Amino acid sequence: MALLQWRRFNFFDKETVKDPDTGQVFDKLKDVNVSACVSGHGQLIIGDHEGFLYLVSRQLKLSVFKAYEIRVSHLFQLRQHNLLVSVGEDEQGVNPLIKVWNLDKIEKGTPVCTRITRAIPGNKPTPVTCLAVHENLAWMAVGFENGSVVLFKGDVTKDRHTKTRIVYENPKPVTGLAFKTSGSKTIFLFVVTESQVVSISISGKQDQKSTVEHFGASLHCTVMSDHTQDHQLVMGRQDAVYFYQPDGRGPCLAFEGEKLHLQWFRGYLIVVGKENKALLRTTVLGGQSLEMNIVTVYDIQNKFIAYSAPYPDVIGVMCEWGSVYLLGGDRKLYQLQEKDTQTKLEMLFKKNNYQLAISLAKSQQYDDDGLIDIFTQYGDHLYSKGDHDGAIDQYIRTIGKLEASYVIRKFLDAQRIHNLTKYLQALHKAQRATEEHTTLLLNCYTKLKDVSKLDEFIMTKDREVDFDVETAIRVCRQASYYTHALFLAEKHAKHHWYLRIQLEDSKNYQQALEYIGKLEFEEAEENLKKYGKVLMSEVPRQTTELLKRLCTDYRPADKPLVDQMNIDGGVARIQKASAEEFIHIFVNNSPKLTEFLEHMIKVKPNSPSLLYNTLLELYLHEYVHERDSSVKTEKVRRTEDLLKNPDARYDLDQALVLCQMNNFKAGILYLYEKAHLYQQILQYHMEHDDYVHVIDTCKKFGGQDSNLWVQALSYFARKEDNCKSQLMEVLSHIDKKNLLPPLLVIQSLAHNSTATLSVVKDYIIRRLQLENDQIAEDERLIKQYREDTEKKRAQIEEMKTTAKIFQASKCNICNHPLELPSVHFLCEPHSYHQHCFENYAENDSECPVCAPENRKIMDIIRAQEQSKDLHEFFHNQLERSQDGFSVVADYFGRGVFNKVTIITDSPTRQRGAATANYPSKHL
Repeated sequence: MALLQWRRFNFFDKETVKDPDTGQVFDKLKDVNVSACVSGHGQLIIGDHEGFLYLVSRQLKLSVFKAYEIRVSHLFQLRQHNLLVSVGEDEQGVNPLIKVWNLDKIEKGTPVCTRITRAIPGNKPTPVTCLAVHENLAWMAVGFENGSVVLFKGDVTKDRHTKTRIVYENPKPVTGLAFKTSGSKTIFLFVVTESQVVSISISGKQDQKSTVEHFGASLHCTVMSDHTQDHQLVMGRQDAVYFYQPDGRGPCLAFEGEKLHLQWFRGYLIVVGKENKALLRTTVLGGQSLEMNIVTVYDIQNKFIAYSAPYPDVIGVMCEWGSVYLLGGDRKLYQLQEKDTQTKLEMLFKKNNYQLAISLAKSQQYDDDGLIDIFTQYGDHLYSKGDHDGAIDQYIRTIGKLEASYVIRKFLDAQRIHNLTKYLQALHKAQRATEEHTTLLLNCYTKLKDVSKLDEFIMTKDREVDFDVETAIRVCRQASYYTHALFLAEKHAKHHWYLRIQLEDSKNYQQALEYIGKLEFEEAEENLKKYGKVLMSEVPRQTTELLKRLCTDYRPADKPLVDQMNIDGGVARIQKASAEEFIHIFVNNSPKLTEFLEHMIKVKPNSPSLLYNTLLELYLHEYVHERDSSVKTEKVRRTEDLLKNPDARYDLDQALVLCQMNNFKAGILYLYEKAHLYQQILQYHMEHDDYVHVIDTCKKFGGQDSNLWVQALSYFARKEDNCKSQLMEVLSHIDKKNLLPPLLVIQSLAHNSTATLSVVKDYIIRRLQLENDQIAEDERLIKQYREDTEKKRAQIEEMKTTAKIFQASKCNICNHPLELPSVHFLCEPHSYHQHCFENYAENDSECPVCAPENRKIMDIIRAQEQSKDLHEFFHNQLERSQDGFSVVADYFGRGVFNKVTIITDSPTRQRGAATANYPSKHL
């Protein structure tokens, strides 16, 4: 790139350094015959030809000490350590000495010298031309006028344990040295002479040399760049400035003119060159004229000249305290202070040089907000000039910071729709788009009818999604781009959108149904509930088949029947929906509902009652509306099979209602029988005057419900037809089972004009004879009970008034002869040995022999006592009984209506004298 193509700016302020104490120009170096100068660690260091070193602090305080007896020739200040390495002479002749100064340690006003070493290559004294020290303090290189380079390996601050070797020799003097660390361990040494540039790898066991250029440079015309240019070696020549890496040449910048000195400062390359103009010197040096040098500051990264001005005979360039200090031949210090970034940007803005402003801001690590402001200003500038394409490129760079609506409003004009489309695309790519932006972009595509862009935006399979999918689907649908909408919906599993478009817009019912069949179980179930009615009306057969799958053992259609779990021996989980939840979608298709329900009942006999109830209702509906007798017979059989199926789980009451509503006789009678509603069966036949089935029903179910015969008698008694044979059969059963009192039978038949006396004659005679026999038996028992009662009363009176003589000779337990002591009871009487009684008796007040019988009697009495208070039970039994009088008599006999006094004591134990020949003990 030619020099004239680089823009020139004045980004540095020039100022002659003044003494803060006097306010006058700093002139403390006016008499110094400068030989070398460096800077670092907060001070400027200058050496002279008398062997003195001058240290200038930031407050321009000057300290001086004698470093060499004769002169100082070279200085090197390390960046990371406050160490100064100098080369000079203490003796006449060619006898250079290297001294290392620790500037942090001051003794008697002089820094401590930690090392003094002679710099002689191979015992051949020659002047030193250049010096370089590695920041790790382990390497130091010295170049000589005879073309040799001596490398010192070891701690540069100490003489001991240091090894030296010559790593380079050349007929031309060495003009530049520099170290570069590549990676973590590899160290290269750049050697520059007037004829070539060589890189030497010095960190290995053997030095590896590589010639990277076949021409060189003069003294002071090499410098190392910083990280902004990847720490390259920079070399200035008459024709250009060259950059080098250890493996070869890098970029080249055609800066013409003779270079005297190169320095690097914060990404800038400072070049001191010659100028032909001369300025008369008015200093103490007399009337000698000083050569004017041009100091130029190049911004290598951003490709512009940041500063350029002439200075008188520049001796040294030093960079410290954030500024550049130039030491001129007039021994004045000139300070170049870089302007702040904002000032530089404002200068660029005034010249509308926004592109350079952006580049500069980036190189200065400007924050995002600052860059966005520049992009926005640049975009506004281009927009005002009518460069809408360029403006939109700048606005795109503001995405994420600048409000999108600010840009969109500028490009809403139909003529700028292409620019708006480009911006919206970038907005989506940056994941900053809202639903409205997606809608606007898709509308732009549709307005432009740019199907290819729409395809690229939507239908690229591997493209990362940078928009709201549902918004895109909605816009494509509204614009009738159904293919694009369906692609998005299927790709992003927006099932409801896919199905709505297929069913409502494309009318592709078969494809919608196939799509549902590929969904996972929960999604397939949900969508079939939602769209099942529409699908059933359009593709009933396929919909029914899918429902059968869904409600039995569902698997998505695109998945294999045998998956990895089955191969590994696991048991797959069966997924099935509740069939009753899908009955509503068959509302207009009874045949398919019948098919579906029959399938479900066959596969799952334990299906819910709703399925059986619905299927029964469908069967009965078909039965009622069927006109073909043969088909109707088949439907009757099918319905009966369903009702009689032992696994059927229909609701009995609902099934009965359905059969009654549809007048399905076989079903009604079967369900009555199943529910044990024998009365209803009889009533059904009575309502239809089916005499034969009335009698058959009584015969069949009379054993379970005897009242059937009573109802049959009442039914036939009300009939005026000739029912003599039926009446006689009914009476015969009533008589056998004693179901009604004769009086009620006579009263029932009295209302029938056809029932003559001959019908009931035999019945009445038989009943009267039975009652007479019963009366005679009852009188006999009364007489017997009275006699037994009188005997008991006499026995009780005798016990109370007459002495009892115990004449038993044997024990009633062991059957051995009775001996004293003995125990006697009045009951039989019974007698026992006392030891037998104590071993066998449960208590000492009750006869062991009579105790079981007495206990039975007491249990009966207690049961009667408990049951006499069960009034509700008594009334219920009275209502259910065919013979209420016998129930009352039974309760009367239990003493329910009497006040009963229960005596719980055992027969009295007596004490008295034994009158038998056996001695006895009285207890």
